[in-house]
This record gives sequence, C-alpha cells and structure tokens, in this order.
Amino acid sequence: MDIAEILSLNRDRIISKWITKLSQEVSPNYSAQPLEVLRQTVTAAADANFAVLAHHDFVKIDAFIEWIGKLRSKDGFSQSEVQNAFEIYRIILVPLLAQEMGVEDLVPAIERLNALLSFTVHRFSDYFQDLHEAKIREYSQSLEVKVKKRTSQLTESEAKYRTLVEKIRDGYFVNQQGKILFANKSFCAMHGYTKKETIGRQFIDFIAPESRSEVQQIYEERMQNKGSREQYVYFRLHKSGAALPTENTVTLTTYQGKMAAIGICRDITERVEIEKRMREAESLARIGHLTTSLAHEIRNPLSSAKMSIQMILKNDAYQGMDRRRLEILSQQISRLDKIVTEMLDLARPIEFEFMPAVITEVIDNCLEVLDAKINEKQIQVTRSFSKNLSSISMDREKMEQTIINLLLNSIEAVDNEGEISVGARYLRKTKVVEVEIADNGCGVDPEDLPYIFDPFFSKKARGTGLGLANAQRIVEAHQGSIQASPGKDGGMRFSFVFPSHPDRNRASNRRR
Repeated sequence: MDIAEILSLNRDRIISKWITKLSQEVSPNYSAQPLEVLRQTVTAAADANFAVLAHHDFVKIDAFIEWIGKLRSKDGFSQSEVQNAFEIYRIILVPLLAQEMGVEDLVPAIERLNALLSFTVHRFSDYFQDLHEAKIREYSQSLEVKVKKRTSQLTESEAKYRTLVEKIRDGYFVNQQGKILFANKSFCAMHGYTKKETIGRQFIDFIAPESRSEVQQIYEERMQNKGSREQYVYFRLHKSGAALPTENTVTLTTYQGKMAAIGICRDITERVEIEKRMREAESLARIGHLTTSLAHEIRNPLSSAKMSIQMILKNDAYQGMDRRRLEILSQQISRLDKIVTEMLDLARPIEFEFMPAVITEVIDNCLEVLDAKINEKQIQVTRSFSKNLSSISMDREKMEQTIINLLLNSIEAVDNEGEISVGARYLRKTKVVEVEIADNGCGVDPEDLPYIFDPFFSKKARGTGLGLANAQRIVEAHQGSIQASPGKDGGMRFSFVFPSHPDRNRASNRRR
C-alpha cells in the first residue's frame, strides 16, 4: 500500500492514539484539556498532515498552524509543548508505515514524514514567536505612553506641591551670618532636632558632608550679591546621621536690621524615588525593544539547530564521543534558549493568578524539584517553619519561580557538603509572611551587594544576571520587598516579605 491508503485506512486509529498520548504524556496543560477539544484539534492536524503526505498540499497545514497557534497562545501553552504534540504524529506513524510498507517504499515515506514535521515545527515556531513579539511590542508601546503620562503627572504634581505643601509642611528658616536665628517646627522635625537644639546652631551643621562645600559656596556668593541661584538641591544631615535629599529655595532679605537668607526647606525623598522608578520604567521599555529583536534573531536559528541535532541523535550510528559531543551541543543550545526566555520574562508583563496556598508547601515543592542538585553536592538543608502559617493568597507558580531562583543561587554558591537553611514565618504585627534562604557559600563582595538585583549583573562564569532580577520583580509585584545581606557565618542571606492578603488591584498595576 502507498502512504495515502495507509493513512486513510488507519485514520481513526491514528487519531485515537494521538489523543491518548496527548492526554497522558505531553504536559499538564494537555492533560487538562477535555477529550472533545483534543479530538477536534487532533482530527484537524491529522487531516492537514494527510493532505501534505498524500497530495503535497500545504493549504490545510498552513491554516491549521495559524489556528492552533492562536488557540495555544491564548491558553498559555509553551512553544515546546506544542512542538512535542506535533512529534507524537511521527512516533505513531513510523511503526505503522514499517508494518505496512516494503523497505523500498518505507524510506521515501519516512523522509516525506520528516520533511512535513520539520516544516510544521519551523512554521509554527515562527508564527508562535511572532505572536509573542507582537504582545511585547504592544506592551512596550503602552509602557512608553505610561512613562510620558507619568512624566506629565509628575510635572503637574510638582506645581501643586509648590502652591500647597510649601506653606504647610515645608521647613522655614532664617540664616544670618551662618547661624539659624529662626526655624519652624517642620524644619526642626526634618532634621530630627527640637527647636531649642536648632536655634543658634550653625547652618552648616544641618548639611551632609558631601554637600557642605557646594552649599557654603552658594551661601557666600548670595551674601556678596554675586547672583547665586535661589533654588538648589543638596543632602541635609539628620540627627541620626542619615543624608536625605532636600531642595532649598532661598532669598535675601533684611531680618532684625541685618542682611539674612530666608529659606524654604523641602524634603524631596519621594520625588527622587518617583524619578528613580521612572528611569527604571524607561530602562524596561528599552529592554523590551531589545529582547523583541534579539528573540527573533537568536531563537529561530537555535530551534532549527536543536531540531537537527535531535534528529541526528535518533540515528544509532552515532555512538561514543561523537554522540556525547552532540548531546553537549544540544545542552548548550538549550542553555542559550533559557537565556533568551529569561530576557523575555524580564521584558514581558507579569500575569497573576492569585489563589490560596500554604507557603511551606510551596517551599517543600521547590526543594523537591531541586532534590537532584542538592543530593549531587550532598548539601545539608535545614527547614525552620512557624506553626502559625496558614493558607494565604499568592500566585503559586510565580512564587515557586522566585524561591527556586534563590535556592539555585545558594546551591551554586556552596561547596560540596555545604549548608542551606530555609525558613518561613508569619509576622502578626505587620501581617506579612517572611521567607528566608541562607547559605554558607562564597558570598558576595561588599561593593557588589547593592547591584545583585540589577538585570544582567552577575559575577558567575555562566550566569546571566536575570534570576535575581526576576525574583525581585515577582516579590515587588506581590506588594512585598526582598533584601540580600551577608550571612552570619559567611555566605549569603536572602529574605523577602509580602502581605498575606495582597490587594489584587495594586498587584495588577505592578505588572510591568
């Protein structure tokens, strides 16, 4: 029989086997699909493949790829899941062709089948990638609009701030001959002193060391009528020793018969933080543009290379070091694909699905996932969980991603037979959950510590610098915060907190 007869006579059998394997062997996403839905998609795929194999007609397969691409992208399927679903057709058909065909007819039939699946996988990869790139482009454009809107809001807020808050909350002071002769309560509170401690004190005592030279020069130029600027930004010195961003608006006047500088002292800590977040948003928009172009240019060649290597590995002629080299090449391609995926994760918006979950169960599941890596290095893992931890609202999948990233960081940092401690507790006073992961590994240089959550910052030979950045995004999107600090006995300590019942609307606004 030729291939058309074989496919026609065994159509129902092929479809039935395909459905069974999809529902049992590919992924949880496919297992969750109703059998009626799987029958619809598998039947369409089988008929489209028949048209190519029997008549060399690609119309149906093109239409099917476009339809299944939109459907699977909408349902959250990954590219590899759908590619594995296509591969099942080969697994089912090759034994059937071998049973029904002679050797002379079998080889051309398998070659035609391989060509079909290669075309299908590449065509689907391109289409699926285009869908994701379109989403990222759309998000990047919307982010740019938001940045412009927030810039406008910042300008408008600044104008309102000047007319309203300056008269109510800002500090007022009179500086005459370098001494504070008058200060209101706000000025004293801003610097952490009482009014009695403030009056008569040298004005320079309220300036942080890094700003003293500049502020002193501005003051001297003003007193000499050299046209010094009336408004300037500097760091004030709080009684606690903290240096805080401040804006002064100063003018010359006569006070008690002598020349003096009268100023309005405004705390701009919040404004500086807003500007910092704006810059971060702009940076993220640029990363979005970058990853969109890089993903297309890198991922398509990687997919082709990986598919070719997988097909070569099915040939038993490659054994020994040749086969090992091919396997290493396949692993390295998978690593490159993972790096591209992490870049896309950093650029695309985070989608949340909040559901009740117990944090200790989430942590245990993460440790189970990493059990092989832990055992390979004979790492001792210590758990410390509070008894009052109950079910709380979180996106379990995203939280597992965060914890796995932190655990992987510790596993890579410790030596063989190293130690990792994992703790979780509920803080009743602040109503937050705290998770702590500490290790006795190599630690981080103090000068690098402020930058470890920055995207692409890594001192590892094989690191991408994206794992901790994505962990920070997820924690902050849960309205929480994450910190890193040196461990008590060397190594590193990561801890993050998030509310037990996050505001879903606020979380939605943090998708970026």
